[in-house]
Amino acid sequence: MRKFSRNSESLQKLTPEQYRVTQQSGTERPGSGEYLDNREPGIYVDIVSDEPLFASSDKFESGCGWPSFTKPIEPANINELRDMTHDMIRTEVRSAHADSHLGHVFPDGPQDRGGLRYCINSASLRFVHREDMAAEGYADYLNQVEDTQ
Repeated sequence: MRKFSRNSESLQKLTPEQYRVTQQSGTERPGSGEYLDNREPGIYVDIVSDEPLFASSDKFESGCGWPSFTKPIEPANINELRDMTHDMIRTEVRSAHADSHLGHVFPDGPQDRGGLRYCINSASLRFVHREDMAAEGYADYLNQVEDTQ
C-alpha cells in the first residue's frame, strides 16, 4: 500500500504559488488555474503527498473560476473544516495525509450528482492521465475514470 504524507522534500518541490495555496491557505485568482479547462481522463492527486483526491469523471463546469468536482475519489483522503475567514462561513477542504489546503465545498452542485461543488485550486493538484495511472500506482482507481466530455 502506498504511503501518503507531507515531508520537507515534497514541500521544497512546490512552486511559490503551490506553497502559498497549500501551506498558507491561499486561493488562486479565478480563471487562472492550470486544470480549470482540463477535459482529459484521469485523476487529480495532492501536489504535496500524491494522495488521490478527485476523478475526471466527477469534474464539471460550474462557472466559478476554479476546477469543480461533485465528490472526492476517496472520501477518507479529504477533511472538511469550518472556515469563518473573510466574514463568511464556509467549509474548507484539506487533504487528510498532507493537510494541504485544497479549496472549499459548497451545497450548490448538480442535484442529480449529490448537490455538492468541491471548488478546488489547481495549484494544490497534480493531474495523472488515465494512461499513466497504473504505472504511478493508481490502478485501483481506473474503474472510477471514464472518458470525459
